[in-house]
Amino acid sequence: MRHPLARGAATALLALVLLGCDKAPKSAALPPPQEPTAESIAHFCNMGVLEHSGPKGQIFLPGKPEPIWFASVRDVFAFTMLPEEPKNLAAIYVNDMGETSGDGHAPRDSWIEARRAWFVAGSDYRGGMGASEIVPFSDQAAVARFLAVHGGRLLRFDAVNAREILGYELG
Repeated sequence: MRHPLARGAATALLALVLLGCDKAPKSAALPPPQEPTAESIAHFCNMGVLEHSGPKGQIFLPGKPEPIWFASVRDVFAFTMLPEEPKNLAAIYVNDMGETSGDGHAPRDSWIEARRAWFVAGSDYRGGMGASEIVPFSDQAAVARFLAVHGGRLLRFDAVNAREILGYELG
């Protein structure tokens, strides 16, 4: 029969080992999203981000305090896909269009990390440049309401492909 102190020591040792298992490096905190200003210029079109309705985006590169701005979510995806653009992205934010105002503008502080969002592609919704848009949401109930009105297909970030965004396959 084992001594009660031995059992207690074994339990304490097991607890320390299990605590040690949680020593994996934690991912760096994401830089917080910013609100666009009158000086926020879209990366591809060189136009003011605030001049356009519809969802917008911002991408942070490691070590850079200012985001790269996008007047559309389609442009955010293009940036992530084009081979000439950086691939070491610290954060990608898009507007959550679940609470869009009647004029098509997303409310302030509606930013969500794009890799956690739900997207609707192929709907009749047009973005700020009048082009087909990939529409992001944080909530599946909002997606269902949007799909009922505008149609389209539900996708996660990794399922959006180059043909959808660029009109051709990369490679």
